[in-house]
Amino acid sequence: MQAQVDIGFDQLVKLAKELPKTQWQKLKIEVDNNQEPKNVDADFEQFLLSGPTFSKEQLALIEENRKAINKWRTK
Repeated sequence: MQAQVDIGFDQLVKLAKELPKTQWQKLKIEVDNNQEPKNVDADFEQFLLSGPTFSKEQLALIEENRKAINKWRTK
């Protein structure tokens, strides 16, 4: 059986500081081992590149609409 407790960051820091020295060292080693550097820029770039794109027909329709809006605004 598992129980989940929602605690704030400040409370977590306080609890960690109250650990005995040996448990603190184990916690520090575990946290350091689990941190993998992520290349966020590459992930974001891949996200953008995998997004939807306009077809040539859609781009032509957008251009026509822009021209119509520009004519309407200059009247």
